[in-house]
Order: sequence, then structure tokens, then C-alpha cells
Amino acid sequence: MADNPKSSIIVENKAQMVEYLEKGNKPAPDWRIGTEHEKFGFRLDDLRPLEYDGPKGIARLFEGMQKFGWQPILEDGKPIAMAMDGQSITLEPGGQFELSGAPLENLNQTCDEVNTHLRQIKEVAGEMGVGFLGLGFQPKWGIDDIPIMPKGRYKLMRDYMPTRGKLGRDMMFRTSTVQVNLDFASEADMVQKYRVALALQPVGTALFANSPFTEGKPNGYLSYRSHIWTDVDPDRTGQVPFVFEDGFGFERYVDYALDVPMYFVYRDGKYINALGQSFRDFLKGDLPALPGEKATMLDWENHLTTLFPEVRLKQFIELRGADGGQWRRLCAMPALWTGVLYDDAACAAAWDLCKDWTTEDRANLMHGVAREGIQFDFKGRKVKDLAADVIEIANDGLKARNRTDSFGDDERHFLSAVKLVIEDGRTPAEELLEAYHGRWNGSVDPVFEEYAY
Repeated sequence: MADNPKSSIIVENKAQMVEYLEKGNKPAPDWRIGTEHEKFGFRLDDLRPLEYDGPKGIARLFEGMQKFGWQPILEDGKPIAMAMDGQSITLEPGGQFELSGAPLENLNQTCDEVNTHLRQIKEVAGEMGVGFLGLGFQPKWGIDDIPIMPKGRYKLMRDYMPTRGKLGRDMMFRTSTVQVNLDFASEADMVQKYRVALALQPVGTALFANSPFTEGKPNGYLSYRSHIWTDVDPDRTGQVPFVFEDGFGFERYVDYALDVPMYFVYRDGKYINALGQSFRDFLKGDLPALPGEKATMLDWENHLTTLFPEVRLKQFIELRGADGGQWRRLCAMPALWTGVLYDDAACAAAWDLCKDWTTEDRANLMHGVAREGIQFDFKGRKVKDLAADVIEIANDGLKARNRTDSFGDDERHFLSAVKLVIEDGRTPAEELLEAYHGRWNGSVDPVFEEYAY
């Protein structure tokens, strides 16, 4: 903690927390794109999830990645993350390997980063007899088959989750996602982007739906990962309807965050149990976990990471609603939202699609696409048609951005994977189900070969 200057700044009032979010304001030329994606590791010989230790374990993977320049980050003497050139590799509770990409200027750089990472991890994994899979939910193994990773906060969360919802542990140990982090110019710009992103997030969920199996069988959903988030923790998940109310802005989000119960406090390399306690009490020095000690800006930053709405606000906007997917689809997700949100005309056109929706409409859409994907009927039309409109808006937005590569091509070609979903009328999940009921003869095992990176 001593290495982070935020750990020495005491939070004296709410204005400081609002100011923290305001520091995300950036002029448009400084806007960046950050992409994060998770993937499941598995042993090639028996398809089992990776343990932390051992010759085919996560720690060995971390060791192997160092040859590319990645530097380990330790907790209790064990590597639990890696960093290099503004990127990080982090470890999710069930061993999901996550690349948190650097903030980059354009989608060409973003996709190069993704491709480089996947080539590196594939090389190291191949030497170990290990593979990686891009799906939204672990297709074969049960919760008791998933080893827990040695990060202090995950033990706290694992014990707390069942007190708040039925599917919290499934979220932790068996889901995998792709997300994009985008910037805003001002509070008003943040509000507009947040509203568009939150209302249309289910469209992204539908286009990237890729989690139809649980423990080797179809589960009745196309995005079971999305369904899981409906029964994790009502205090910190879901649609956050206040975003669409008059007066929404940085301060209103701070109020929301203050009302979300805490998970932990991080001190001297340890996670201290503060489950269910109030950050408001922490501000007054009345936190039971640390009597007499007041919150720092680092505590506030950490607390914001324990909120899990479909779209999350930090000093940027995180869009979190897509299932993990195949290599060729990973660049399409940031392309979709960059096109929609990083051009004023595109963002306005997207808002026109959803500005009249009610809270019930948005909830209905979120629940419906989890089961039916782009075939869900919403307000008199298929989500497929709504998604086609959103993709066209994104296409126009990327054309207007006019960020070209060395061949003179702009970023629109990164949308090809989602355009194909509309043309075929099938989500990735439906491709999987077709294979399961056809050439796979009722087994999910072939997914570990056909859909591995």
C-alpha cells in the first residue's frame, strides 16, 4: 500500500469521491479503448480446470509468460497477476485468465494486443499440455470441480455470495466475459454514454451469447452467464434504474456506491473482512473491521471495483455484458461499442432507439435475450432487427472516426463477426447447440478442441 499515493489520502467528504470520478473527464483526442477478456484454462489430457500449483498449473503459466517480458505481481509470495507496458494479466476466482489491455488509441492497436496475448499464452500453454477456451460459462465441470485461486478477496467473496443470491459462486468460478472500457468528455457526456450503454447492453449480450451448457448438458439459455447475474447480489448488480432519472451524474453514482455494502479493506498486503459493513461508517472512522481508521482514496477505488452493474463507472465506463468467445469475435465487442459511443451522431442515433424505454422494458429485454438471444420478441420486433440497427449505427460511427491502418482500411471491418450473426440468424450459442445435437452426438467434450484458442 505504501507504494500507492492514494493510500495516504484520507477521504474527508463526499466531494472528494465525486472529484475522483470527475478526473475521468478527457477531451475527445485523448479518448482510449481498453479491452478485457477472460478465458478458461484446461488440461489437454482430461479437460479438467487448471489448479494453481503443479506442472500444469497457473503458477507455471505465470512463470512461462515471463519470457515475453511479463513481470509477476505477488500476494503472500505467490504470483497472482502480471504486468507489462500498461497491460495486466489477472487471475479470476476459478482460474480464468484475464487480459486487461492497455488504453489504446484505436481498434487496430486493440486487436493487435489481443492477438499478441493469445499467441503468447497459446505458446506457453502448448508447452505445458494446457489449452484455453473462450466461452461464457464453464461447459463441463461442476462448481466443486473448480479449484479456488490463492487471492484473499476471493475467499471472502466465496463465503459471502451464498448469503446474497443463489448463483454468486457460479459467477465467480464458472463465468467468463469480454468487456470494453471507454472514456467520456464531461459529466453530461458520461450520462449520455452510460444511458445508451446500459439500455442497449442486452443487444451486446444477445450478439455474443455463448454459454448454453452446464455440466455437459444444455441449460435452456443462450447466455447462461447473463442469467447468472440476475441472482448474485441485488445490492450491486443489474440495471441500476436511477441512471435514467433526472439528476443522474457523478454525485448520484457516488451515493449509489456508498449504499453498496463493503467486501473488504486492503491493508499491508492483506484483505480484511468487512463483509456487509458500510463505507459511510468507514468515512467516519466507525468501521467495525478497522475501528478508528478512516477510508483512503485507495479504499474508495477498491470499493468501486466491488460494484457489478451491467455498466460500471470508474474514471471510465466499463461495458460488461458479453460472454467470452472465440478468437475472431474478441475484437468485435470493443468495435461495436466504440462505434456507438465515440461519435456524437452515432451516440445520439443509438439514444433515439432506446430513450422511450421504461425500467420494465429494459429488464424484460435483459431477461429475454439471456434465453432467446437475437430471436427474442421485444416491443413488436425481434432483437435481431434492433441489433442490426445498432450495428449499422456502430458502422457509421467507426466510419466517421476514420482511424485507418497501414493499408488505409478503417475500423469497420472489426464488426464483421457481429454482422455475420445477423446474416446467419444464429448466435454463437446456437452454433454450439447445433453441433451438440448433431456432429458432437450429445457431448460437450469436442468444444474443448473446436473452440479452443
